[in-house]
Amino acid sequence: MSAAELETLFTSEIERIERWRHEELARAGYDGESALVLAASHDVDLHAAVDLLRRGCSVELALQILL
Repeated sequence: MSAAELETLFTSEIERIERWRHEELARAGYDGESALVLAASHDVDLHAAVDLLRRGCSVELALQILL
């Protein structure tokens, strides 16, 4: 497999992961834009983000905490 093919594979895997994270965050209650920002922030723990809303935190406050 060439370096270009590996790069394409790596990029598509990251996109797949970010798409899945976005779906999970939206399902938890984040609006589309907030979910997109959090999904692309790989240092943000998905479970912590979901748990904040589950515990009654507003999206705005969760974003302040997470970002």
